[in-house]
Amino acid sequence: MRSVGVVSLVGLIVGVGILVGGAIEARQAGKILISHRGASAYAPENTLPSYELAIQQGADYVEQDLQVTKDGVLMCLHDLTLERTTDVEDVFPARFREVTVDGKAVKQWPVADFTAAEIKRLDAGSWKDPKFAGTRIPTWQEAIDFMRGKAGLYPETKAPEVYGKLGFDMERLVLDQLKKNKLDIPGVDPKTPVIIQSFSAASLKKMTDELKTKVPLVYLLDGGAENQQYMSADGITKVKAFASGIGPNKNLVLTNPDLVTWAHRAGLTVTCWTFRSANTGTFASVKEEMSHYLYTLKIDALFTDNPDQFPRQK
Repeated sequence: MRSVGVVSLVGLIVGVGILVGGAIEARQAGKILISHRGASAYAPENTLPSYELAIQQGADYVEQDLQVTKDGVLMCLHDLTLERTTDVEDVFPARFREVTVDGKAVKQWPVADFTAAEIKRLDAGSWKDPKFAGTRIPTWQEAIDFMRGKAGLYPETKAPEVYGKLGFDMERLVLDQLKKNKLDIPGVDPKTPVIIQSFSAASLKKMTDELKTKVPLVYLLDGGAENQQYMSADGITKVKAFASGIGPNKNLVLTNPDLVTWAHRAGLTVTCWTFRSANTGTFASVKEEMSHYLYTLKIDALFTDNPDQFPRQK
């Protein structure tokens, strides 16, 4: 496997193969492995133990879902609320908001109602396994410090419109944090490349047009109403105006493999989500499933809960 120079994953012509200025030289050529919330099949998602295991299992990039606290700190957490993956109900029993979901009253503890210091009091590991008791939710800065030089960063701006209504500029927070860490220029740290992803086209357009970022951007596709204008050969070329790649749900590619061809013709990379041993569909194993997407359907990269099962070709 040859070593490669400082080259961004999403800036290359797919037809000649993908090279990436990646985390570890031995992983730099070929298809790209992004650990989904870390090695989340084995450790509590979006925590340092999960990130550490992902690195040990060979991840090229480690994903961090980003939320914003009451005092404007970026934290690594998938949900807008804290109750699924922490003991917030025990630590702050009265700090909930009651909302109606499917006609039923539900208690929720939004991230944005708590300061970073308060969130740091929560146990974010016991829900996964008692051996992870006491694991804390990391700030994004802590995640950057932990992973720098070991793997690439693959942050996602989660629900930026929600935070915008609360007075937070998530895009600026993310890009300012990268600038503070001298990671805002592609290639500046070849061992810690950065790609930003979002389901929000508006968020990506803001980072491209208003904030003028040079960091590669990937537009996530779930097949919903917002995506429909991009789900054709002509439509997908529109993504080129604000991103360098698409990140479709794997089922979109399985049912319409032309999506990969259209994206590649437009000069866009294709990164599918999410591959996990708990849900492989008709495939015998998650490794077999990932292999089919990478080498038969010819996607360029993927997100997986099981980094140790990633099928690299020698």
